[in-house]
Amino acid sequence: MREKRGLGGWSFFAVACAAYGATFISAPSLARQAIASFLPMVANLGPVLVLVFLLMFLFELFLTGERIESWLGSGAGMRGWGLAVLAGVLSMGPIYPWYGILAELRKKGMRTALVAVFLYARAIKLPLFPAMAHYFGLRYTVVLSLCIAGFSILSGLAMERLARFTETERTM
Repeated sequence: MREKRGLGGWSFFAVACAAYGATFISAPSLARQAIASFLPMVANLGPVLVLVFLLMFLFELFLTGERIESWLGSGAGMRGWGLAVLAGVLSMGPIYPWYGILAELRKKGMRTALVAVFLYARAIKLPLFPAMAHYFGLRYTVVLSLCIAGFSILSGLAMERLARFTETERTM
């Protein structure tokens, strides 16, 4: 079911176009300079944006509620736990975009425990693995990473139990 969206995005676009138009009328050289710096940025970001939109399209197409439920739902079993740990380790970038993605996955059937596992497993940073191994040794790095992965699962179990407990309290 699609939500009705407001006109905020189009309003922002209209205001930005009006600002560029006003700048072009009042200071044409400044407007040309802004456009000259904008076009290379679009050329650099264009392929990345195309890839992002393609991935969003594919996720929306293939990640149905039934698939999320079977891979990450209550009946997912060990595969779901492993997938949550692996996805947490492989996830990159800032955490705040992941909150929206995980909320959407929960609506489609992802277990609360696996959300906690994903968030905890993000502490394992693969790009930093070589530097950590250099400074602390390979054995320490591997053991610490396995401990983080194991504790992510314990954290998920604790969160699921806590969520069940608070849900029971709410219904009383």
